[in-house]
Amino acid sequence: MANEELQEKTSSKKKNFKKYFDVDKPVFWPAAVVIVLFIAITLIVGEPMANIFNSIQTSISDSAGWFFILAVNFFLIFVLFIAFSKYGKIRLGGVKAKPEFSKGAWFAMLFSAGMGIGILFWSVGEPINHFFNSPTVEPGTAEAASVAMEYTFLHWGLHAWAIYALVGMSLAFFTFNRGLPLTISSVFYPLLGRRVHGPIGKIINVLAVVATLFGLATSLGLGVQQVSAGLAHLFNLPDTVNVQVILITFITLGATASVVAGLSAGVKRLSEINIVIAAVFLVFVIFVGPTIFIVDSFVQNTGNYIQNFFELSFWTETYRQSDWQNGWTVFYWAWWISWSPFVGMFIARISRGRTLKEFVLGVLIVPSLITFLWLSAFGGSAIFLELNGVADIATAVQENVATSLFALLEEFPISLVTSMVGILLVTSFFVTSSDSGSLVVDSLTAGGKLDAPVAQRIFWALTEGAVAAVLLLGGGLQALQTAAISTGLPFAIILLIMVYSLLQGLKTEHDGLMERVRERERKDYQRVISDILKKREK
Repeated sequence: MANEELQEKTSSKKKNFKKYFDVDKPVFWPAAVVIVLFIAITLIVGEPMANIFNSIQTSISDSAGWFFILAVNFFLIFVLFIAFSKYGKIRLGGVKAKPEFSKGAWFAMLFSAGMGIGILFWSVGEPINHFFNSPTVEPGTAEAASVAMEYTFLHWGLHAWAIYALVGMSLAFFTFNRGLPLTISSVFYPLLGRRVHGPIGKIINVLAVVATLFGLATSLGLGVQQVSAGLAHLFNLPDTVNVQVILITFITLGATASVVAGLSAGVKRLSEINIVIAAVFLVFVIFVGPTIFIVDSFVQNTGNYIQNFFELSFWTETYRQSDWQNGWTVFYWAWWISWSPFVGMFIARISRGRTLKEFVLGVLIVPSLITFLWLSAFGGSAIFLELNGVADIATAVQENVATSLFALLEEFPISLVTSMVGILLVTSFFVTSSDSGSLVVDSLTAGGKLDAPVAQRIFWALTEGAVAAVLLLGGGLQALQTAAISTGLPFAIILLIMVYSLLQGLKTEHDGLMERVRERERKDYQRVISDILKKREK
């Protein structure tokens, strides 16, 4: 009796634990330990961590910059090949699968999860920085303005979305078409077979969790810096790391509430609200700003980007020998790669029922064009004001890049209102990024389960906020960039292997579909012949 009671109590405890935490232990615990160790070391070491972060970033960028550039170009070429090849007709979820979300909702969630915070942070600061610190031409000239927009388009355009498309397509295919768990390791089934459920697969998933957490923390850190700078700009509040940490705490609690609500009720609704606010914000700047200049620059910037696409894409700063590319292009490629498990998995979850061609073109083209228009409106307006001597946006960028958006808005009507809208939009994008990331990390650490316990989602939402806060305490923007680059490098290698694995999976799927088509045609042919023979007999 005693043994039976003990077994019942043990069983009851396990059930209660699973009610709150239903984890894949070989993934959850190593990932949690790595993240906690990082937080502890950064807090213990204190200020010297900033120098350590700087050394790590410089070392990786100097030695592996060429690798990032080649890899990201390869990813773009590969996803375009898939879209326009015989594999483009394969439908995620099978021939009869229907899309779960409308195209409007799909695009809204793509954009909100993909790079909402980042584009708000850099849309003014980056073009102005390149304008006065041009990598290839004389700074401050009309030519420098054109080059500044080209490189900004490079960093936020097709290459970034190609990384997301690769990971999202791979995850969606192996989950919806092959019935495997929604984890990064599932993508390698053609290469590893059942070993994806063993130690190798667990290591891949642990790395994906860590990369996602640090990539996401980079975005959240940038977002909270901008919110803090905006509040300081408007209300003279102190713009300090402590204030930023307090803001992270409150915004993370908001994100946690959205996580509890779930994908459809929380993330989808917030994403759609974000897009409406962002669209109104964009239209306002286009109409009250230099409208003709914005429209002209959008057309010309896009044309220059297309015309000089290969030169921009494969430029490695070989003969200039400066650190410009390390601080910009290499950082961006590493950042997008480190963030790709999160965005890719989120895109996979919302893309069932799309053909691969529709998926690739939708993920690449629509968000890129919206981004280009946004950059032309905000970055283009800032450059217009500088070229015509109307305003000094550059000083704000040099002093604190997080204030650049608010410095621009000051030059337009109702700046107090628009600045408040800007803060609201950054906060809202912060929440959608955090709750989307929580759902994704939660799925990775729960063995691919799509609906893990709420307590588990809350744990990861709070952890993301904690990592972002610690990175800010440990070195600010430099620490954020180092986190992205250091996790992006090993994951770039995993993505290269992913390309081969996906190709093998698509080949098997296509051959199987063609065999079924041929079998159906044989049966139809036999039926027709049989009908003809029966008619002749009659």
